[in-house]
Amino acid sequence: MKYLHTMVRVGNLEESLDFYCNKLGLKELRRINSDPGRYTNVFLAAPGDETAMIELTYNWDSEVYTGGRNFGHLAYAVDDIYATCKHLQDHGVLISRPPRDGRMAFVRSPDGISIELLQAGPALAPAEPWSSMPNTGTW
Repeated sequence: MKYLHTMVRVGNLEESLDFYCNKLGLKELRRINSDPGRYTNVFLAAPGDETAMIELTYNWDSEVYTGGRNFGHLAYAVDDIYATCKHLQDHGVLISRPPRDGRMAFVRSPDGISIELLQAGPALAPAEPWSSMPNTGTW
C-alpha cells in the first residue's frame, strides 16, 4: 500500500490556490478539468516532496461546504516555524494556534481546513511575539 493524496473540496479555486501555493508554498503538479463531471481537480505538493499530494476538488456548481474542522487537518513540516508563521501572517493568514512552543502552529485555509505546521527537527527556542500570543478561534 502507498499513500497517494488527500482530497479537500474547495468553494473558490483561485482563493484556495492563492492560499496553498502563494502563501503556504505548495506547487501545482497537475490539473484536470472535467466538463462532463463539472469539476476541476488540482494536485499540489510541497517542493521536493511530490509523493505526498493534496488534491483540491472544485465542483463548478455552487455548493457550500461547512465543518472543515471535522475533516481533521493536513500537516506539513517546515524548516523554520517562526519564519513560516511570519510569512503567512504578513500575507493575511490568521495564526489560529501560534507556535508558542517553537514546535507547532495551526492555520486555516479559506475553506476552513485546519493545517498543522510542525518544526522539522527539534523545537526552536520560545520567542516573541509567538510565546505570549493567544489562540484565535478554533484550530
